[in-house]
Amino acid sequence: MEVLLQQIINGLVLGSMYALVALGYTMVYGIIGLINFAHGEILMVGAMTSWTIISLMKDAMSGAPSWLVLLLAVIIASIVAATLNYVVEKLAYRPLRNSPKLAPLITAMGMSLLLQTLARIVWTPNPKPFPSLLPSEPIEFAGAVITVTQVLILGVTAISLAILMYLVNHTRLGRAMRATAENPRVAGLMGVRPDTVISATFIIGAVLAAIAGVMWAANYGTVQYTMGFMPGLKAFVAAVFGGIGNLGGAVVGGLLLGLIESIGSGYLGELTGDVLGSHYSDIFAFVVLILMLTIRPSGLLGERVADRA
Repeated sequence: MEVLLQQIINGLVLGSMYALVALGYTMVYGIIGLINFAHGEILMVGAMTSWTIISLMKDAMSGAPSWLVLLLAVIIASIVAATLNYVVEKLAYRPLRNSPKLAPLITAMGMSLLLQTLARIVWTPNPKPFPSLLPSEPIEFAGAVITVTQVLILGVTAISLAILMYLVNHTRLGRAMRATAENPRVAGLMGVRPDTVISATFIIGAVLAAIAGVMWAANYGTVQYTMGFMPGLKAFVAAVFGGIGNLGGAVVGGLLLGLIESIGSGYLGELTGDVLGSHYSDIFAFVVLILMLTIRPSGLLGERVADRA
């Protein structure tokens, strides 16, 4: 039971980060029908930016509290990621909005490679240790162990998701987003500005990805220019698993994918003496994707994106 509880905790932590990134995928797809494969690189930029800010602040503000340094790093990383995603949407995706679906998809893949290359130039290709700003002493819970960083990840994720759900369901911007997702031309006739709504969607998704990037770096203790590729790909799997275009589905898909991956790799490692568990943990995500596309292509909670006239 201790092993199972430990893997559940690890899975919830991992799945919560997947969920934040998957929300960016599902919001963009729900409104303009685009799979933004560069979204994982937004996570990477957020993590790398936070590493830079923390390094600078530790030199310039050596006496500042660790929580303040981390908070400022998250805020600045979110601003940088949001600005970058806004520019990407405006320059790379907006001109192709009425093009065949294959054109923006290929552009998104190209943008992913471009951002990786730029990050390699700016931050160099060497992995960098992410500073530990929170207490490292583990907390024992019913035989399992959880760190302060992981508790913070779960709390920040829950708060972020609650704020997003309120924004989408109970604000004027949220109503505009739902109207644009339903039919952008009709929404335009009703006074909604689709371009503004789409840009806002990219910005919100980038903020969530940046938060996930900082949490990812704090949890695993390292950053590098390729770190966003695999989490971004798995977050896409989570969005498809839950039902892409459905916000609740992205959250459910992310949490379930994290649990499946953690529990599967944990028990596989137990059976094989960790020969296979840690090395082949990624396989569970793609097995889930294949099974879901075969059995229920619309995802667990179905697809709520309406066909456009």
